[in-house]
Amino acid sequence: MTEASQRALAGLRDPHTLQWYAIPLLAITFYIYASEIKKARGSGDWNPVLAGLTLFGMDFVNESINGWILVLSDRSALWTAPGPTALRTMVGWNLEIMFMFAIAGVVYANTLSADPRARVLGVPERWFWAVAYAAFCVAVELVLNAGGLLVWEYAWWNGTPAGVWLIFLLGYFHFYVATLLVIGARRVRTKLIAIGAIYAVAIALNVIGLGALGWTY
Repeated sequence: MTEASQRALAGLRDPHTLQWYAIPLLAITFYIYASEIKKARGSGDWNPVLAGLTLFGMDFVNESINGWILVLSDRSALWTAPGPTALRTMVGWNLEIMFMFAIAGVVYANTLSADPRARVLGVPERWFWAVAYAAFCVAVELVLNAGGLLVWEYAWWNGTPAGVWLIFLLGYFHFYVATLLVIGARRVRTKLIAIGAIYAVAIALNVIGLGALGWTY
């Protein structure tokens, strides 16, 4: 395994790495969801809450697949987060990333206007902001990579133009596509089924890994 992979596996899911700043991050996330739930009870608009759950679920699936890539290659995942963290939950996932993605979907939903037909620069608003936020996430990832906090091992998944497009499409854009499709569904039941399916896939990937391999990465 690469040196970055070995560092990411050291202390994986070790509670002794926990830091106090994780508590205010948790409180902030709880506050955001509690506020959105309170507003939804009055307005009947649950989309911000469902968007938050959808986007986080998509990231959960991505990180589970990333762990499997490390397992199958026995060398490296597509991305590795070996740096300091309050808790590394998978080789490319940590507590800080998890809190960020738990909030990102709520941010996206609150960026949208009430009119589903609204456009920005001639582009349907939901798609415009999906592209914009995914591009912003890629820009942040490039900075994290430059600082050594996020490591790319494979030549086709790096800061080259072709690699950046892959990171955009497979690393972030489909998160927002799934989110806009879920909140765009007409029935709440359909939205909940879609979210349940996303989490079922993520959980299955980890349960299979736990049963077949002893533990997932």
